[in-house]
Amino acid sequence: MNSENQPAKLTTASGKPYYEHENSLTAGPRGPVLLEDFILHEKLAHFNRERTPERVVHAKGSGAYGTFTVTHDITKYTKARLFNEIGKETRVFLRFSTVGGEKGSADSERDPRGFAVKFYTEDGNWDLVGNNTPVFFIKDPKKFPDFIHTQKRDPRTNTKSATMMWDFWSLNPESLHQVVILMSDRGTPASYRHMHGFGSHTFSFINQDNERFFVKFHFKTLQGIQNFTDSEATVMRGMDPDQAQRDLIAAIERGDFPRWALKVQIMPEAEAATYKWNPFDLTKVWSQKDYPLIDVGVLELNEIPDNYFAHVEQAAFAPAHLVNGIGFSPDRMLQGRILSYPDAHRYRIGANYEQIPVNRCPFTVNNYQRDGAMRVDANGGSAPNYFPNSFDNIKADASYKEPAQNLGSNVMADWFDRNAEGENDHYTQPGDLFRLMTPEGKKNTISNIVGAMQGIDGPKRAEIINRQLCHFFRADIGLGLGIAQGLRVDVSSFAGGTLHAN
Repeated sequence: MNSENQPAKLTTASGKPYYEHENSLTAGPRGPVLLEDFILHEKLAHFNRERTPERVVHAKGSGAYGTFTVTHDITKYTKARLFNEIGKETRVFLRFSTVGGEKGSADSERDPRGFAVKFYTEDGNWDLVGNNTPVFFIKDPKKFPDFIHTQKRDPRTNTKSATMMWDFWSLNPESLHQVVILMSDRGTPASYRHMHGFGSHTFSFINQDNERFFVKFHFKTLQGIQNFTDSEATVMRGMDPDQAQRDLIAAIERGDFPRWALKVQIMPEAEAATYKWNPFDLTKVWSQKDYPLIDVGVLELNEIPDNYFAHVEQAAFAPAHLVNGIGFSPDRMLQGRILSYPDAHRYRIGANYEQIPVNRCPFTVNNYQRDGAMRVDANGGSAPNYFPNSFDNIKADASYKEPAQNLGSNVMADWFDRNAEGENDHYTQPGDLFRLMTPEGKKNTISNIVGAMQGIDGPKRAEIINRQLCHFFRADIGLGLGIAQGLRVDVSSFAGGTLHAN
């Protein structure tokens, strides 16, 4: 650490202190630059790599940290631990964004606004990735690349094209609900603080009794709704293209912390099949007369990140990131985003994007992911990188298993045991194969297995050998005996299972 009277030394990225930060090494005062000046190389090479690939959508954004506080009891609907106690606080990070605009576009463009919240819970990070609208333009993920192409630049002129946009919308009438919202003054919010946020998709709540409810999330701004008219938004684009970013920072710095009330709509699972609209259609809302808003808590933003790139630009949200007590639904767009969002982050900022501080779970993380570019932790040390194994104590906790989901027509979505009754005979066919071999073939097979298993070492050697011998014995007693003898294992302890005799 440096005292106030001792300035910090200028160093390279590897920690070497150096002096010449402004002048290049040259052959004489007016001569060419020499290849030897590695400080010059480091500065220019890093400069060339300072920009990560721009997000295809939601490229321009603003973000802040804050807290979510539970104000009402919803534990009869969900066992998610962040909701389990009135007054409980959970740290959050919220990123606002425009959707179709590029990194340098104006904040006041007519566009939906992204509203993505990361909750840092003790059961992992929950990402609620939505917009400032409760619906979207399309209902099937196969349509998404085509739709976004119409919001970007014409491949011939490289300009935005009203023709592309309206051509797509006119050919896809399901977009009309969102188009009407977009073309109203709600399409040009006056600031991020003065708009609502929505999870938009239909999700699941699962309670302690493993009952499933379908749920929609609403964040209601406590600052009140304020929108620009079209002419006001046009003027603002020229006056200050970063107006929403500037407004958010100024409000938090003066202590005027933006707040939203989180509310939910709850639909019992059985009612989904008979509701007048498809409850999983992202172009539709649920009537609040049918499913009134239920109060949950308050989200407050109170901390501006000290470095925009480290926190806002590297923030990565994915609808796949849920926590115990919150699940998916048959919403097709949600199903598509489960794949596409994490895939986009792995491309943009790397396979280990969840180790970046803004994305990292602050609580326990145990898994078997290893290696990859920019791995910044101990990479699992010497622990095994496969499961199951005989060495670590990581166990799958059955209390986190989700209930099966009824998809209708007697079809259940569940994690079915691959070795359930009727699928668990792993011994008859290997035994039959061994018994078909010639005496020489049997001898060679046993010899080859013995040779391979002799390489097993370490404190778990006997355990692994004995476990595998049980499988061989169940397939064929002669196979098991031959291998046991080759490994010099006492077979008197092997009594379980149905054994085949030669």
